[in-house]
Amino acid sequence: MGEKRKISLVIADVDGTLVTEQKVLTNRAQAAVQALRGHGVRFAITSGRPPRGMAMLLGPLALDTPIEGFNGGIFVSPDMTVMEEHLLAPDTARHAFDLIRARGMDAWVYTSDQWLIRDREAPHVAREEWTVKFPPTIVDDFDEALHRAVKVVGVSDDFDRLACVEKEVQVALGALASGARSQPYYLDVTHPMANKGAVVETLSKLLSIPTAEIAAIGDQPNDVLMFRKSGFSIAMGNAGPDVKKQAHAVTNSYNDEGFAKAIEQLILNLARAEDAR
Repeated sequence: MGEKRKISLVIADVDGTLVTEQKVLTNRAQAAVQALRGHGVRFAITSGRPPRGMAMLLGPLALDTPIEGFNGGIFVSPDMTVMEEHLLAPDTARHAFDLIRARGMDAWVYTSDQWLIRDREAPHVAREEWTVKFPPTIVDDFDEALHRAVKVVGVSDDFDRLACVEKEVQVALGALASGARSQPYYLDVTHPMANKGAVVETLSKLLSIPTAEIAAIGDQPNDVLMFRKSGFSIAMGNAGPDVKKQAHAVTNSYNDEGFAKAIEQLILNLARAEDAR
């Protein structure tokens, strides 16, 4: 990496990137974020999770930048005050919900403050509750929630089917929504402005940092939009081939300190070179 490149902000995806498979933030990852600050590089996180589901990271990472939940569907300050919110249009949310259900998959609805599901025993519910640290609300009727939905999620362990439904949603909803997998088993449908490419652009404006000076790190197809808008991009070792080929660099897996190694071996090397100039 001999090129001259200034990095002023690193934006990291959370699941599959910043934390391990067991959703653990390692000491080495924390130290890497602290090392960034020692070189004047700011740090931000973005995720398909709701903001409440990232609250446990605020203290360990000493975050002082806006937090982007629901893939940019909502921006909150570190004290969880809402700064910006992008709701799905009710008809669009209903269309996405019905399409997901018609394909035999479970559908969840997130509002700014609730996670609504039909069946507590459905796949991934227990793991999601453990991850985000708050319980779902069980409902039979989603009509009211679909009028204030920030995100509709399709859930399936048939990864190939989910990939097909991802394309179907993108075609059916077009410019009315953003549809992308945030995990192999989750399809996130959000407002068209709620995507990780828009996260880069919004943080660029909010923090007065050119996109060319932003580095992005992630592992899933929805992170590719973030890669395209950033000056430098890093794919995790656990990312799929299509994600890796669209990044400038590839680091180790999330179970092999891939995030920390990316910061130590790539970003900090660039920062030291910039400092030397």
